[in-house]
Amino acid sequence: MSQYIDDKKVEELETKANEARELLIEMLTEAGSGHTAGPLGMADIFTALYFHVLNHDPKNPEMPERDRLILSNGHITPIRYVVMAMSGYFPIEELKTLRKFGTRLQGHPERERLPGVETTSGPLGSGLGQACGIAYAARIDAKKFRTYCLMSDGEHDSGALWESVMFAGKNKLSNLTGIIDRNNIQIDGMTEDVMPLENLRAKYEAFNWHVLEIDGNNIEAFVDATHEAAAIFEKPTVIIAHTIPGKGIKEIEFDYRWHGIVPGMQDVPGAPSKAEQSKKFLDELRTLGGRIKSEHQ
Repeated sequence: MSQYIDDKKVEELETKANEARELLIEMLTEAGSGHTAGPLGMADIFTALYFHVLNHDPKNPEMPERDRLILSNGHITPIRYVVMAMSGYFPIEELKTLRKFGTRLQGHPERERLPGVETTSGPLGSGLGQACGIAYAARIDAKKFRTYCLMSDGEHDSGALWESVMFAGKNKLSNLTGIIDRNNIQIDGMTEDVMPLENLRAKYEAFNWHVLEIDGNNIEAFVDATHEAAAIFEKPTVIIAHTIPGKGIKEIEFDYRWHGIVPGMQDVPGAPSKAEQSKKFLDELRTLGGRIKSEHQ
């Protein structure tokens, strides 16, 4: 893991993250189903992980000393697929096969289908338990790799997840870093309306976790948080990453209705017609919300 990030590297990663958002919209439009808001919001974190933070090798995905990345909220896997393709795990053209019959790119990731995917995910609340098992085994075997577990805020409604929180705190799994996508939405509405979660910081601290809260769309802040997590002794760390669901597309940002629909799937009040959504969303990303001139104008 790199221990330093300069302004040039941050700018490079921000550019890659926006490219990832463009590929994501193209991919979801082709698939005709999937999830949009969460993946857009997590583009910065996945880009930082795969292009700066993780010790990994796309040409040798089974490298024994690789860091392990567990995706608990498997429904946001489209952005993981995009960034994996960008980093060289498989051809970018394969992104167009998302959710199609026989594809390696299932709607939720499957471990045996795609090299570089550590676990099969889908049932929310189970990923942290898997990550705890990997981190605990690494300690027993005196392995130096780190385990990262990405979770949604909504899946903290699950009791099984809190059992894993207790296990990690009790066993002082300092080689484990949890990352919560705190975007405040889930499929039925805002998290605090469906099932209030706060105070998340106090809850994790009560179970002996080191807690960091950051702007999850600030790549430098996220990288700094992963460095701090690696320096914490005898406690697991959780990074509560406050992200903007739908980041980069103003018609989607903070709108829970886009949790489980994709461009072109249906008309949504306040958004372009479904026939125009993909084109307009891509243009918005390519021009950074109109701040630069579109090459298509």
